[in-house]
Amino acid sequence: MQKHAKGGQGHLSLRLTTTLALVLVVLGAAPHAQPGGSAISGLHATLDAILDLYVRDGLVYYRTLRGERARLDRYAGALNVSPATYEGWSRDEQAAFWVNAYNTFVLRTVINNYPIRGRSTQYPPNSIRQVPGAFERLTHRAAGRSVTLDQIEKTILPAFGDPRLYLALGRGAVGSGRLRSEAYTGAGLAEQLEAVAEDCVDRSECSLLDKDAGELSITPIFSWHEQEFIKAYSEPGEQAYPGRSALELAILRLLEPNFLPTERAFLRRNTFRVKFVAFDWRLNDLTDGGPR
Repeated sequence: MQKHAKGGQGHLSLRLTTTLALVLVVLGAAPHAQPGGSAISGLHATLDAILDLYVRDGLVYYRTLRGERARLDRYAGALNVSPATYEGWSRDEQAAFWVNAYNTFVLRTVINNYPIRGRSTQYPPNSIRQVPGAFERLTHRAAGRSVTLDQIEKTILPAFGDPRLYLALGRGAVGSGRLRSEAYTGAGLAEQLEAVAEDCVDRSECSLLDKDAGELSITPIFSWHEQEFIKAYSEPGEQAYPGRSALELAILRLLEPNFLPTERAFLRRNTFRVKFVAFDWRLNDLTDGGPR
């Protein structure tokens, strides 16, 4: 389960970085104008402070965030760095940038329409899906490009070859990956994505092993990106789970190490069935006590 506290020297260092970034904003300086590696970490320090303040256990205080949105808007504007600046970053820094951008644009989409009260019977009344074109039509500026949320997910992130990135996308929904109370960073991306995979095993919205029913329930996010997960995680001739589909093998290869020993022993019997559950599009809103 995600730990909110960031602890120790890392906590102190992060707070000092965040404080410096906020001072720079007040003084009118752009954090990402700093040279070298400090530039990218300075850029995301503002988002880190916002998430730390308004996100708890993957849920968002949207009402409060809407009332204090100035920092979020400034950060969103700062994401439109020049293409040359973006190209100068490492691959992990670029991947972290796009996950942060996606999650930021989702937050802005929600608070721009909050409280959401839609009429479509296809989704919950407060779902981000009730916002017309939220994923496929509304555009945002990042790295000198005009992009939609779907374009980030379907055309930009696949180039990084790590499908765990899809589990890191907030999507403004209970069924998405848990929105972390911190920004993603290039330096910390490997550890953060490892935690994302671990978190999937701890959340019923992502995976749920029911030994009595003989079922492993899985989020449809895996099926939405079937080929990417297969490419990254399936192994031809896998002996542990004979007869399984390539996607099932990929899911098991990713998630199995994070299950408890008794659960892994059950899985190795290979008698369970995999079931993809419906995605929960309720808004991940902590306001007034949690999702409805």
